[in-house]
Amino acid sequence: MPGFPERLAEVHCRFEQTHPFLDGNGRAGRLLLNLILVRFGYPPAIIYKRERSRYLDALRKADRGEPGLLGEMLARAILDNLYRFVILAVAGPARLVPLSALATSELKASALRAAAGRARLRAVRNASGRWRSSRVWLEEYKASRYSRDRD
Repeated sequence: MPGFPERLAEVHCRFEQTHPFLDGNGRAGRLLLNLILVRFGYPPAIIYKRERSRYLDALRKADRGEPGLLGEMLARAILDNLYRFVILAVAGPARLVPLSALATSELKASALRAAAGRARLRAVRNASGRWRSSRVWLEEYKASRYSRDRD
């Protein structure tokens, strides 16, 4: 019996195979996928445009009966949104969260890791080497960054 991500990939793939509409099957399929996720209490899985070719390759493999890659991609998308939106909202401003949860379009997680490594962003590294910081510390970093840029 496959795990939840693989089963989700199979259901998504099956809908895409059905191809019920003249246009918009992919969008409708991803909306249906996210409806299922939300109904089960998970955050939606967002497949970004930059991931399109990987997504289509994974969907083709699932179409051939190999849902693992698509399941992994969906699981990662769910986790990314969990970190980005849910954990950050629940944590509060002073709680330490992974840097990926604090990343924005202006400040990518890689830039935050670099700032933490250079001790410009207050952050704590856990035993596995992952950086954690807080919204309060991030705002302090952004303010100091702005003042450095003006000097």
